[in-house]
Formats: sequence, structure tokens, C-alpha cells
Amino acid sequence: MTVNLIKLCVGIEDIEHLEQVQKKRRNKDGNCYHRTRMTPTRGKEIVGQGSMYWVIKGFIQVRQEIVGLSKGKREDGRPACVIELDPKLIPVQITAHRPFQGWRYLKPEAAPPDLKGKGRKAVIDPTMPKEMRLELAKLGLL
Repeated sequence: MTVNLIKLCVGIEDIEHLEQVQKKRRNKDGNCYHRTRMTPTRGKEIVGQGSMYWVIKGFIQVRQEIVGLSKGKREDGRPACVIELDPKLIPVQITAHRPFQGWRYLKPEAAPPDLKGKGRKAVIDPTMPKEMRLELAKLGLL
């Protein structure tokens, strides 16, 4: 069974800002990485199958495929889990989400659909300007 992760994108303004920040966080394979304190126990169900869904400004807006999990260290030397992510950012249907700490598991049936691709049909037009999508989501119309 595929399992996804969901995480808050603290300090990130939008998808483009996330892309800029992640360009500075690449490993030798060209993949992005994110360090977190806790290691998912369901790693076999996540790696190569699941995605990291990012909550930006209170809304799930984008996902990245998870390509690896490994042990590492945080900048202060404490142990960490390194989540390796495919650098491709895949916009999803904007979905409101409450704040939380750390990461959480996200079941595939609870994950918002991609705006385009992989045979999933989105509810909204992917060409709609992002500002309009966010405003409609804030109003509860998406």
C-alpha cells in the first residue's frame, strides 16, 4: 500500500519560492532533500511509491515524489532523517489544511489530485492563475 507524507512549508511563500529554496538543497544525484527529526516507520510503503505533500500558507499546493530515506544529521549535529525528494514539483488541487507539527502520514484517498497528468482528473482548470485559485480556496469555493 502506498503511503504519502504531508509537511508544513514554514517560511515559504508559494511554489516558486519552494523551488528556489530547494535548488540550494540538492545531493550529488540532483535530488532535493529535507531533514526531519523523526523517521517514518513505514518507509517501505513510502520510498518509490509515495509523495511529500507540502502545505504552503495553509493549503496543500504541491507534491514531490519520495525517492529515499536515510539517516543523517541536522546542522547542529543531532540525528535526523533525510527525506530525498525528486526535484520535480507537481502542483495539486489546492486544499485547505490546518497547522500541525512535524510530518504526518497521508493516505492516498485523502491526497488532493494532481492538476494534470498521471490520469488523475482535477476539479479545476490548471491554467487558472495561482492567485485566483488561492482566493477561491480561501473562500471555500474549491
